[in-house]
Amino acid sequence: MAAIYDSPYKGSGQLTRAQFLFYETRTTAKLMTEGLDDAQIVDRIISENLFQYPTEKSLKTMAKTCIARLHALQDDTLIQCIATSDSATAKQICLFAMMRQYRLIWDFMITVIGEKYHQQDFSFRRQDINVFFLQLQEQDDYVASWSEQTCKKIGSVLMRILIENEYIDGSRSSILNPVLISRALEEAIRDQKLEIVLPAFNCFI
Repeated sequence: MAAIYDSPYKGSGQLTRAQFLFYETRTTAKLMTEGLDDAQIVDRIISENLFQYPTEKSLKTMAKTCIARLHALQDDTLIQCIATSDSATAKQICLFAMMRQYRLIWDFMITVIGEKYHQQDFSFRRQDINVFFLQLQEQDDYVASWSEQTCKKIGSVLMRILIENEYIDGSRSSILNPVLISRALEEAIRDQKLEIVLPAFNCFI
């Protein structure tokens, strides 16, 4: 087993607080495209309460989370797309940003969702997420240390991500929808030589 300090999943616990954050990430992307640096973006979000949060601390924390997520894309064109594209395209790129930011989401989308598309298995239930966590816990001491409550919370985040991106219609859905990858995202993924993630977006060409 991997030692806890070596775990690629460290930081994934933040998902219980961070969530998908589409509105916040899009707002941050717009500020980034205006040419503001990270510190200026945080100051602007706080001073104008752009996220409509109740405290300055929560604004600062989530502003930094969104900035880190956007930097994880390593692609200015994709950041521009989040800021200006239609909602469906922007959300899909935000999902890719979360995959780059969190190894847990990367693995889930590739090994669970991507594999289902590959096998043409369009069934999906919360049990698929539970099995994913059990497999991670067998492989990684850090994930094995998580409480049942933490796993449930992160599982709920994964469900909401799938719903937001129309992979499933709702929390009780048992059908995985055949999503279509946006051209901008597919081109960026290929440019970055990350074709391994394409099945997560139902893309095999």
